[in-house]
Amino acid sequence: MGQKEITRCPWCLGDEIYTRYHDEEWGVPLRDSGKLFEALVLDGAQAGLSWITILKRREGYRAAFDGFDPEKIARYGEGDVVRLLGDPRIIRNRLKIASAIQNARAVLAMHDEGLTLADFFWDFVGGEPVVNRFKTMDEIPASTSLSARVSKELKRRGFSFVGPTIIYAMMQASGLVNDHLIGCFRYKALEKHAAADRR
Repeated sequence: MGQKEITRCPWCLGDEIYTRYHDEEWGVPLRDSGKLFEALVLDGAQAGLSWITILKRREGYRAAFDGFDPEKIARYGEGDVVRLLGDPRIIRNRLKIASAIQNARAVLAMHDEGLTLADFFWDFVGGEPVVNRFKTMDEIPASTSLSARVSKELKRRGFSFVGPTIIYAMMQASGLVNDHLIGCFRYKALEKHAAADRR
C-alpha cells in the first residue's frame, strides 16, 4: 500500500524551500516581537517581488541587519545604508533599506509607550488567529478591512512599506490569520496548535 498523498496549498509546490516553509512556518502564530519585526521588514522588502525571492535571501538579511535587532538597526546611519546597498545577500533598494531603519525606530517609539509589536498585532485579532475557510486560492483576498486598519495605524505610528496588501501577507505568514486552504494538511494542524495554546 502506497504512502497517502499529502495535500498542500498549491502556491508552495515546485520548490523544496517553499514547501518546507509552508509545512513548518507559514501560518504558525508568532508571538515573539523580534520575529514579528523580521516578518514586517521582509514583507516590506517583498513589495513588487515574489516571496520566494525574499525567502531565499532570509539568512542574508539576518546577517546584514544584525539579526533584525531594532535597537541596533535604529542606530544605522548613512554608512550603514551604503554598506547595505553593496550587500548582494539582500534586495539592494534604498527605499526599502531606509524603511527597515525607519520601522526599527518606530518600534522603539512603541516600546517607549510600553507597547510591544506582539501586543500591537495580536490586539487587532483579540489574541487569537482569524481562521478562514477558503477552498481555493481564488477565494483568498490580497487584503482585507482588517489589514487596512492595521496598515493605517502602523502608518500613523511612522512605519513605512506597510500597505494593506503587505500587511495581509505578513499576517498570513505570522499566523495572525490562518489562510491555509481547508483541504491542506496544515489547516487542521494549526487548528490543533491554536487549541493547545488556549489550554
